[in-house]
Amino acid sequence: MRAKIFLADSAEIREGLLFLLAGGWSEVGPGPQPFAIAGLIEVEWDETNARHTLELTIENEDGAPLVAPTPAGEQPVRVTSEFEVGRPAGSARGSSFNMPIAVPIVPLPWTPGSRYVVRLRIDGAEVDQVRFTVRHAPPAPR
Repeated sequence: MRAKIFLADSAEIREGLLFLLAGGWSEVGPGPQPFAIAGLIEVEWDETNARHTLELTIENEDGAPLVAPTPAGEQPVRVTSEFEVGRPAGSARGSSFNMPIAVPIVPLPWTPGSRYVVRLRIDGAEVDQVRFTVRHAPPAPR
């Protein structure tokens, strides 16, 4: 299985197609803002008709998870989901099938001037990552 993920201001899936708004950025902020993690997962013929687990995590440049406040207290930012891609009748052995993903993310408490990495794991194996930098806060007026 292969995948490619992007960061975007927003993303959605309609009729099996991925729609991005302001996709492909690598700098953000400095203040928290909503965004989306979007991409395509390429599922090989022999990986269809089986359940798979997708996991997205965000870590700082030192590998520590980004944590966010939740009703249960501070928790690492982590999105998990199961998926299954069906094999269309009559598809030729060796074919692959694209599955778009679009995950909206609420504003997160990142640190201005820091770098982060979003990791995509499928069935526990990392298949892609994308890095981004949070801009420094502007200097305070004098």
